[in-house]
Amino acid sequence: MELKDRTVVVTGGAGGMGLALLERLTAMGARPVAWDIAPGAEIHCDVTDAASVDAAIKQTIAIAGVPTAMAATAGVGHHATLDDLTEAEWDRVMSINLKGPWLSMRAVAKAMQDAGEGGAIVAVTSVSAQMADRAMGAYCASKAGLEMLVKVAAHEWAERGIRVNAVGPGVTATPMLGRAPETGMTDEVVQRTPLGRLGQAGDIADAILALLQLDWVTGQIVMADGGLSLYSPIDMVGAAERKAAREAAGSA
Repeated sequence: MELKDRTVVVTGGAGGMGLALLERLTAMGARPVAWDIAPGAEIHCDVTDAASVDAAIKQTIAIAGVPTAMAATAGVGHHATLDDLTEAEWDRVMSINLKGPWLSMRAVAKAMQDAGEGGAIVAVTSVSAQMADRAMGAYCASKAGLEMLVKVAAHEWAERGIRVNAVGPGVTATPMLGRAPETGMTDEVVQRTPLGRLGQAGDIADAILALLQLDWVTGQIVMADGGLSLYSPIDMVGAAERKAAREAAGSA
């Protein structure tokens, strides 16, 4: 799909990955429309509220025309063990990370169908959809659910000419990281990442743009993680090398 002159909805478009995508879309001649609850969005939209989403798609069509592309980047991070996690926290994470994409993707897909248009949708999941992260159970579960939502949507909406895919970022330097760098976690992630750095918002925006334009790809999850999810922590060769290095250091 050529994105020039296309209307593109970007949920979570006021910051982070969404804002980076918005800037790229504008530079290539598209007409992005940011939905967000944060200041700076063109349309104020709470993606967890069906009435707010319905109002947002109507406003989008009024000011920019029917969207033929969409990126669902709105999301929230969360950190708590399953024992400490409260019901309210669980509901909030699921509402933003899973219900929100469902409501917003559905609204955009219906607008495409009503206009007799096909289109492309990309959601943002996470490596945590496929990896069990301690103290991130609600987040992992919400992103795993989103991956399956994307696949079912791709299956159901294919007959309408709508492709649905997802990008799974690794650890990315956006405000969602919060205080994580202070714990040393991000240093360990960089050491584990084959490409040797944290992801940037622009890296994820580039992956979203690529999927929006790949006309023969649907129902796929593309990991944009610098190789973070590439290999298992079971590393016999590396473990042997590290053990030998420790023993050599101990005998020195």
